[in-house]
Amino acid sequence: MKVVHVSQPVAAGVAGVVLELVEAQRDLGWSVTLVCPPGPLAERALGLGVEVRDWPARRHPGVGTVVEALRLRRILRELAPDVVHLHSSKAGLVGRVVLRGRRLTLFQPHMWSFQSAAGVVGRASRAWERLGARWTHLLVCVSDDELAVGRAAGVDGPAEVVCNGVDIDRFRPGDRVAARWRLGLPEKAPTAVCVGRLAPFKGQDQLLAAWPEVRAKVPDARLVLVGDGPMRERWQAACDDESVRWWGHDDSVSDFYAAADVVVLPSRAEGMALVPLEAMACGRSVVAFDVGGVRQSVGEAGAVLPVGDVGALVEAVALRLADPALADREGAHGRRRVELLFDRRQVADQIAMLVDKLVVGVR
Repeated sequence: MKVVHVSQPVAAGVAGVVLELVEAQRDLGWSVTLVCPPGPLAERALGLGVEVRDWPARRHPGVGTVVEALRLRRILRELAPDVVHLHSSKAGLVGRVVLRGRRLTLFQPHMWSFQSAAGVVGRASRAWERLGARWTHLLVCVSDDELAVGRAAGVDGPAEVVCNGVDIDRFRPGDRVAARWRLGLPEKAPTAVCVGRLAPFKGQDQLLAAWPEVRAKVPDARLVLVGDGPMRERWQAACDDESVRWWGHDDSVSDFYAAADVVVLPSRAEGMALVPLEAMACGRSVVAFDVGGVRQSVGEAGAVLPVGDVGALVEAVALRLADPALADREGAHGRRRVELLFDRRQVADQIAMLVDKLVVGVR
């Protein structure tokens, strides 16, 4: 089996999923090549001994997209794969325009592009996804919600849901006090952690809006924001609360989960976020808005709140900071849930079976 994975994101959740699939398929004895821009994803794949082809694509479409398409077409012609697996919206756009169904094509949105766009851009994105579906042999969604959103937008064609998974050996319960000591965080302060890119759809501004009321209920509470992004400067400038720690990007997130009493996901949209799964694997309670995949992933391992309900966010976060026994019970439930349903090895096996089925179907 000769498979090519194409990804524009090279960090955070999408890159993590891509790397796990690349590694698992290589271990099956398949010929696997990763096509992506320079960055952490390429470096880690090379470290695993996976072939990587440089594809310097930008995040958003623009005048350079034509050059990106020509380069990708040349790479795919040279590699002549059995299957091309496109990850996220930019690779999904360029890859399907280049291939137009002439090779077996899987597309995995990792959250639809139109969910983070409004107005003309949002309408154009929906129209493109409906068109692109005709050049997609299999749509792979990471949650039931993501598939439902696509169908509601008129995206047709064969589809399967394969939920995201996590490495339950890498992410596992750890000592809270030791983790706080390593990170230089107060040993006894009730601590909420939010991991994610600082961008509008990730919703950290909603958590920051809730935080003063959380502190009114739990005065010694601390909030750690792990991540960087386009909104950091604006949001940080507007926040003069010394209890909020702006940590920035950090690849070693397991210590932050271990240090937390509760992990918060205030997103406005998701496909199925990895952060709740990673937090649950580390035995930590999760509070999240009911966006794509959250209810399916979190279950009873925390609180799933109406989207954008800042008042409910205040109550749920404060309750778990004030009652660590409750948070720990939810965290233990989350660990068991991840072991049963969201082990990354199960995800890799499901994708491999889908690829096998596709290839056998055309031979």
